[in-house]
Amino acid sequence: MGFVQEWEEWHRQKEAVLSGPHGFLAITGLHWLSPEPSRFEDAPGTWSAGAEGVVVELDEGEELTVDGQVVRGRHDFGVIAERDSVYADWGEARLEIAKRGGNDILRPRHPGSALRTAFTYTPAYAPDPRWVVEGRFLPYEEPRPVTVGAAVEGLEHVYDSPGQVEFELEGARHRLTAFNGRGPGALMVLFTDRTSGVTTYAANRSLQIAAPDADGRVTIDFNRAGNLPCAYTDLATCPLPPAGNRLPVAVEAGERIPLERGGRP
Repeated sequence: MGFVQEWEEWHRQKEAVLSGPHGFLAITGLHWLSPEPSRFEDAPGTWSAGAEGVVVELDEGEELTVDGQVVRGRHDFGVIAERDSVYADWGEARLEIAKRGGNDILRPRHPGSALRTAFTYTPAYAPDPRWVVEGRFLPYEEPRPVTVGAAVEGLEHVYDSPGQVEFELEGARHRLTAFNGRGPGALMVLFTDRTSGVTTYAANRSLQIAAPDADGRVTIDFNRAGNLPCAYTDLATCPLPPAGNRLPVAVEAGERIPLERGGRP
């Protein structure tokens, strides 16, 4: 498979996850749970959260399916770890129960969400090999906790950073603080650049980087700089880039501002 075809397959798979029946575009609410029991229009039951975790009290005739088992009445989801999610099915809908920034949240995902059903595609720059650069990973002696802001005002995330990636772009050397990526040894960087807020989403761009080789070398393909869910919906709690992760160049590669946010085809 050639360079362009590989990029097209990456983009297709990313779009499929985003717009799937229970993807981020299916989310209909971001509900912050507290000890005070609350009901929500897009989910059954009365929900609360405290020191013992998240609890739902289902009314007569209401039921959820959790781990393949039908539950009625009271169900205790327990304490959910930071950045973890558990799921419960309610008819065609899927309820996400999660913890973000120390807060327990409920996010129902309905396949019939207007944002999902109206979705067509995400604009992107044409893939160009000039935006594939070689760099190196500069590991810290020990991972360092890094606090970053979030798409939701007042929320913060803390991630362990294993180090930085260094590379040359547009005739200058740059470094970006990296976080752990999706696979063993893989990396992920959040960044902005001079296209941010102009042709690409203003708040953040996300890029996965394969694990460094034995000499610490990495390949950074800016063609795969993608939008996080907050680029499409206000019901996401996405992290913002760490301080210093703004590139002073226009990286005209990767996904652009979604049509849902006023982006151009």
